[in-house]
Amino acid sequence: MIAGASGFIGERLSEDLAGRGYRVATIGRCGPVTWSDPRAIERLVDGAQLLVNLAGKNVSGRYNDRNRNAILHSRIDTTRALREAVAKAELPPRLWLNASTATIYRHAMDRPQTEDSGELGTGFSVDVARTWEQEFFAGELPGVRRVALRMAIVLGDGPATNKLLVITRLGLGGPQIDGWWPAHRRYRGIGPDPTGDLSPSHRTRGEQRFSWIHIDDVLAAIRFIEEHEDISGAVNLAAPNPVTNRELMAILRRAVRRPFGLPAYRWMLEPAMFVLRVEPEMLLKSRWVLPERLEQAGFEFRWPQLEGAIGNVVAER
Repeated sequence: MIAGASGFIGERLSEDLAGRGYRVATIGRCGPVTWSDPRAIERLVDGAQLLVNLAGKNVSGRYNDRNRNAILHSRIDTTRALREAVAKAELPPRLWLNASTATIYRHAMDRPQTEDSGELGTGFSVDVARTWEQEFFAGELPGVRRVALRMAIVLGDGPATNKLLVITRLGLGGPQIDGWWPAHRRYRGIGPDPTGDLSPSHRTRGEQRFSWIHIDDVLAAIRFIEEHEDISGAVNLAAPNPVTNRELMAILRRAVRRPFGLPAYRWMLEPAMFVLRVEPEMLLKSRWVLPERLEQAGFEFRWPQLEGAIGNVVAER
């Protein structure tokens, strides 16, 4: 059973699971079973072998108050509804995979963040992820293995990749350089225990880290977690070779055959990202995340290097 199957990852996962012999049922805002019908959700959950929750409003929009609340509650409310259904099931799923995000970690330029040694950050995106995982792991669910998928930016025919390629093709494919900008409160904390207040800025010089994962490896990692019953808790879904922002943009320029790209300082990036309806956090936060638990368990990435992953994505368009 997949919740939130209509998105980029959900569509690919549905195809993959069906190809592996699963009969896939879905829950969403529309369709045969919706979030407004808890009894129907309970019937689907009871007897399901695998439950995957990808539900949640896309974070590619601007963080105004309406979107902030929708981003949080679309994750918390759906996860709570599923947890209540699982708790009532006579035959609960043996494995529940719940989406999360590698953005839960702090802005890190000094060392990588792993599941065991990583440090949580502060502010809106972190609070959403932290509250989401707290809801997911709440209570006792005997016989149900729970795994939170802390996904880095997923490369493929999805919104994050599309926005990066648009920026590069527009000639803005140079490094994105953080710096001073008038303080705002869009990134302030949210939820029952909010952290952070004003928007952060860092002197990155384009050296902020970019953690990523190809959609093929997301699907392969899900299959790997299914097969390895000793894996539970939080798992980083990120390729083992993150790059700097400068390296990212150089790879994108080569992929779309743009010989140059203007560097974008924050004072340039803020209005451009406003037009694109994206928050600069996507490019300015340093996400340095490593897949320690997957690698320790023996998982091998099909796309461990960014150049090959981007080349594959562009070639398939």
